Amino acid sequence: MASVPSSPSNSSRTRRRRVGVASTSLLAVSTLGLLAGLTGTAQAATAVDLGSARGFAVLSGSGITIAATGGSTSWGDIGTQPDSAEPPVETTGAENLTLEGTDLTGEAVMPDAKRDLGAAYDTAVGEPPSDTTNYAEFTEGTRLVAGVYNATSSMQLTGSLTLDAEGDPDAVFIFQADSTLVLASDVEVLLVGDAQACNVFWQVGSSATLGTGSHLAGTVLADTSITLTPGASVEGRLLARGGAVSLDENVLTQPGCATDGGTPPVTTPPVATPPVTTPPGATPPDTTPPGATPPVTTPPGATPPAGTPPVATPRVTTPAADRTAGRTTYDQVGRVPVGSVDTGDGSTS
Repeated sequence: MASVPSSPSNSSRTRRRRVGVASTSLLAVSTLGLLAGLTGTAQAATAVDLGSARGFAVLSGSGITIAATGGSTSWGDIGTQPDSAEPPVETTGAENLTLEGTDLTGEAVMPDAKRDLGAAYDTAVGEPPSDTTNYAEFTEGTRLVAGVYNATSSMQLTGSLTLDAEGDPDAVFIFQADSTLVLASDVEVLLVGDAQACNVFWQVGSSATLGTGSHLAGTVLADTSITLTPGASVEGRLLARGGAVSLDENVLTQPGCATDGGTPPVTTPPVATPPVTTPPGATPPDTTPPGATPPVTTPPGATPPAGTPPVATPRVTTPAADRTAGRTTYDQVGRVPVGSVDTGDGSTS
C-alpha cells in the first residue's frame, strides 16, 4: 500500500512564509537603493576650490599647442608650469590663438597656480560618490541632479547630458573618471534649473578628449592631457596637471559665476569726492550750474572781451563847495556858512 506523503506541519509553513516575506523586503530595499542611486541625491557635493588657478582658461604641465588649421579663442589667461625645475614650454602656435587674457608662462604666479591645481585635483578625487553606480556612459537624454558621479574606469558621453540644479544656483556637480573622459561628436552638456558652469567639475584620471562640434560645461581637471578636436567648445576651464593641452578651432569661455567655489571677487566701495578747497591766490573752480552762462570778470585795466555788456558807470557826486562856486553855503543847523568858524560871541570868522 503506497504511503501518502504527509502534509507539512503548521510550523514549517510558518517558517516558509517568514522567509518569503524577508526575501521580498530585501528586494524592495535593494530596488529603492538603486533608484536613489540613479537620482544622484544621496550625497551632496562640495564645490572645488581652484585657488589661484581660477583665473586660467588653460593651464598645463607640459605645454599648450594651437593648431594652424583654424583660429581658436580663449577668454581667460593661459600658461604652462612643469612640476620639475625645467623651464616651462612656450605656447606652440600662439599666433593661431585669439587670446582675451594673458599668456602667463614664465611669470611668478605660475608655481602657485600649478600647486593650487594639484590641490584642486586631489579634492575632486576625494569627494565621496553619491552612490555605488558605475557611471561609465551617459546616453542621449540623460538628466542628472546635483551630486558626485563616479566611473571606475573610462567615462563616455555618447549623447547630450542635461544637468538640472532644480532652482539652486549653488548646486554642485562632480564627475570622477578614474581613467579617460571622452565626448562623442556633437554631444552637449546642457545646464538647466539655474545650474552654473562654475559649479561643474570633471576629474579625469588620465586624459580627456572632446569630439568634433561637442560642447562641455565645467572645469576639466585632468591628471595628464586634454585634447579638443575641431569645433569643440568649452564654458569652463582646461586644467591639465601633468600633460599638454591641444586646441584646434575651439572657443573657450570662462564661467561667469561670482565665486567658482573659491574666493569671491573683491568689490571696491565707491570713493567719496572731498569738497574742493581753493588755496590762497589760486583761481576758484567754476561752480556755474549746467546751462547757465558764467559771469565774465575783467581784471582792472584790461579790455573786456567782445560781446560783454557795458559796465554801468557810477554817478559821481560833486562836493557842495564845487557846485556853488562864488556863493556862500550854509549848514542846515546853525545857518553858519560852510567853512566858517563860530567864535562863540555871535560873530564868525
